[in-house]
Amino acid sequence: MSLIHGLSFSHLRGDVAGGLVAAVVALPLALAFGVASGAGAIAGLYGAIFVGLFAALFGGTPAQVSGPTGPMTVVMAGLIAQAGQEPALAFTAVILGGGLQILLGLSGVGRYITLMPYPVISGFMSGIGAIIIILQAAPLVGHAASSGSVLATLSLLPSFFMNPVADALVLGLLSLAIVYGTPESVGRLIPSPLLALVAGTVLGVFAFPGAPVIGAIPTTLPMPVFPVLHLDAVKFVIGQAIVLAVLGSIDSLLTSLACDNMTRTRHDSNRELIGQGVGNAVAGLFGGLPGAGATMRSVINIRTGGSTPISGALHALLLLAMLLGLGPLAERIPLAVLAGILVKVGVDIIDWRLLKHVTQAPRADVMIMLVVCAMTVLADLIMAVAVGLVLASVLFVKRMADLELMNLRIITAPTPESPLTDEEAAVLRRHDGRIILVHVDGPMSFGSAKDMVRRLEGVAKWSSFAVVVLDLSAVPVIDGTAALAVEDMIRMAESHRQHLILVGMQPAVTGVLEGLGVLRLIPSDHHHATRLAALRQAAGLAAAPVAS
Repeated sequence: MSLIHGLSFSHLRGDVAGGLVAAVVALPLALAFGVASGAGAIAGLYGAIFVGLFAALFGGTPAQVSGPTGPMTVVMAGLIAQAGQEPALAFTAVILGGGLQILLGLSGVGRYITLMPYPVISGFMSGIGAIIIILQAAPLVGHAASSGSVLATLSLLPSFFMNPVADALVLGLLSLAIVYGTPESVGRLIPSPLLALVAGTVLGVFAFPGAPVIGAIPTTLPMPVFPVLHLDAVKFVIGQAIVLAVLGSIDSLLTSLACDNMTRTRHDSNRELIGQGVGNAVAGLFGGLPGAGATMRSVINIRTGGSTPISGALHALLLLAMLLGLGPLAERIPLAVLAGILVKVGVDIIDWRLLKHVTQAPRADVMIMLVVCAMTVLADLIMAVAVGLVLASVLFVKRMADLELMNLRIITAPTPESPLTDEEAAVLRRHDGRIILVHVDGPMSFGSAKDMVRRLEGVAKWSSFAVVVLDLSAVPVIDGTAALAVEDMIRMAESHRQHLILVGMQPAVTGVLEGLGVLRLIPSDHHHATRLAALRQAAGLAAAPVAS
């Protein structure tokens, strides 16, 4: 396994072009995310440089470009606000989060992270998009971004809109007009965020000087921010590190899937998490924002010709060159211009694909999406995901239970739909009303176990049958709850003085039933490999009087 996954110099021209365009697109976004986080524009640039470089060198998605993203910035903004006078605590959480991502990659769980249900991801991303829009509303009209909660910011918006800073409002609206109105032909030459940045800055300097600007930006390499951790902050730092690690991993691997679709390749999930973890740990150590695989920048890189890690690494090095050479110019960028760019980012993050079909989509999926979205905006990011996963899991179990119940057949007489051979059907006909066959086709789980027993209890004249044949030959797996439900079926037959005969079971099912002692309740000669053999024994028992 090579040190750099997917490294090749055979596409150097395309990689150089892709890295250059990705850097041009990343510059305004990095500055905007830095300002939005509360850590400053330079923190966004540092994050883009370090995450972009190390994720490219050590990651598992060759054409992916990484850096600060909307979801990671929202979490970082909360971190900075809660850390208060100790911003080093926030960057300690970033370093620890990067370390956790490395552990996730080394443990091999990367391939499982993208199994999160789509409605949960949809609601979460839409909530993140809404948060970005809400938080950028104040800078868009010339006011300082609120450091409080999203609800607190929402309560202040009317006063912000009633008293806008005129110069900032003009530049903010101009920025929005450019990012939304730039023709595609022009956008291919000059990305609309960069065009908005340049035009807004020039007009801010010469025509609208009253708009607040970024301010002083260092033009030197960053110094390390040594981790700080004290007893009172342990729970806070570790909790936020977990949030960053999980969110960054999901964000990156979803982008990796998008890259796979475009390049017709397959990424290495675990290696990607290691690369993202290294990048985030280094970014945190130097006061940079945490990041993840950035979908828009990755798509632009691929469309421009980038296909190997060279393009992602080059994008980071070009940003470093811009930092060292263009710092004084970046100080004059109006905050309203960056806010306009970020509002577009927030709108793009919202899952309009599902929202457009909200009336036709499954109601359960829509409900999960809306609950997760609302909790993301109004409560807590991880709580929103946790609640969404629980809801999705419960609904999935319900759907599977319904399918399992559909596969439960209670056969008292042959029908065209019954899974019986002619000989088996003849046995049932000869002993009509004395033998009942319970056939289960498919897995048995806790979701349907109790309902299966209730359904048997509801069979009319159940007690009149002399023999119950329980056919589990088509059951591939069974869990503990369902195994105990089988025991309940056996007990129910015993209570009615009925014989119960089992039909051949697969090894996995036998193991579970033996482990829970269920098979000990059935005589060894009441267990047959085939349904015909079981029915023949049932015929003999049905013809004999029931023992008193």
